[in-house]
Amino acid sequence: MAAKRSPLLLCLLLLLPSFAVPIHGQPSRGVRLELTHVDARGDLTGPDRIRRAADRSHRRVNGLLAAVSPPATSTSTLRSDGGGGGAGAATAAASVHASTATYLPAPLYAPARSATYANVSCGSRLCEALPSLRPSSRCSASASAQVRGCAYYTSYGDGSSTDGVLATEAFTFGAGTTVHGLAFGCGTYNLGGTDNSSGLVGMGRGPLSLVSQLGVTRFSYCFTPFNDTATSSPLFLGSSASLSPAAKSTPFVPNPTGPPRSSYYYLSLEGITVGDTLLRIDPAVFQLTASGRGGLIIDSGTTITALEERAFVVLARAVAARVALPLASGAHLGLSVCFAAPEGRGPEAVAVPRLVLHFDGADMELRRSSAVVEDSVAGVACLGMVSARGMSVLGSMQQQNMHVLYDVERDVLSFEPANCGEL
Repeated sequence: MAAKRSPLLLCLLLLLPSFAVPIHGQPSRGVRLELTHVDARGDLTGPDRIRRAADRSHRRVNGLLAAVSPPATSTSTLRSDGGGGGAGAATAAASVHASTATYLPAPLYAPARSATYANVSCGSRLCEALPSLRPSSRCSASASAQVRGCAYYTSYGDGSSTDGVLATEAFTFGAGTTVHGLAFGCGTYNLGGTDNSSGLVGMGRGPLSLVSQLGVTRFSYCFTPFNDTATSSPLFLGSSASLSPAAKSTPFVPNPTGPPRSSYYYLSLEGITVGDTLLRIDPAVFQLTASGRGGLIIDSGTTITALEERAFVVLARAVAARVALPLASGAHLGLSVCFAAPEGRGPEAVAVPRLVLHFDGADMELRRSSAVVEDSVAGVACLGMVSARGMSVLGSMQQQNMHVLYDVERDVLSFEPANCGEL
């Protein structure tokens, strides 16, 4: 899809570490936000949404592999194609990102109508904090610049970008939880894959993220199925984020190189089982090196999981050998391992073997709906994963109908199967 440059006003929340504010309002219960699918549009067919998700995933992985941006622009992600969340409303059609900067759902936001909106001047400590964190921010010390306010430019790993002016505003999360004076950027020019979402919520470990700014030590989400465009997905902040005692847990792996990679949520993937067979994949394929390369991150901004090429080839061959159906083209979906449905039957009849991801201390068994993408018109069923060179990324499609909790304080990821639409 060609990138679009939009004149719509898109607000970007830049959460500065020197102004961290813990969430208040209902501390005993935390905060719940409702997320809606980024492609929940009536004019999109199932194959359209799959292709859009695949395109976004490829762009995102390429951006992560580049890893040349400063901390606020290239960070780990939680972008959900069943995601969103925002200020001033409990429900929003936005994307969730574990990045350190956050688009808020405000394409129609009008600063002039807000009594709590205020521009940030170039001489303020908010704007002065940007250069060390955002080398791309444009701010002159001239008198005219003091009047114009603090201009910024921010780009993301998936090629999206926005530029505008820093301001402060009061933001309401959920019902009755308001934080005053948060700095955000109102972008008048926005480029890239955010054309259909109204925001992007940054939940990464960097100092600019929503998590860091609000002092949240834990959060969780539960993504409804990719094909369910009507049911919202919950995002829990603070004490409302909890799982049952049966949940499995695996530690996060620190990236030794520091920002920007240290803001990603890395996991230790130790192997993959197809059917009852543990695949013969060199463990080094998934390991994070001393130079900070490789490894696997959990990243819902990458909708479709991307496996390092050497692992993907082994997985593809193992799946194909067990499915025992003719291979079919999935080029129209952006996928490469596809099978033709048996004659006279739909793609749901394609029997795919059991898939298990083995993390350090926790096995994640994927349901068929999390491992397979179907196109009923073309009569094909495809493995919902793609190949990447240099690293692996666990995307949101493989996390659907799974309650996933990030304990930032303990550096642990926990998860358990769930009916996300009923939480």
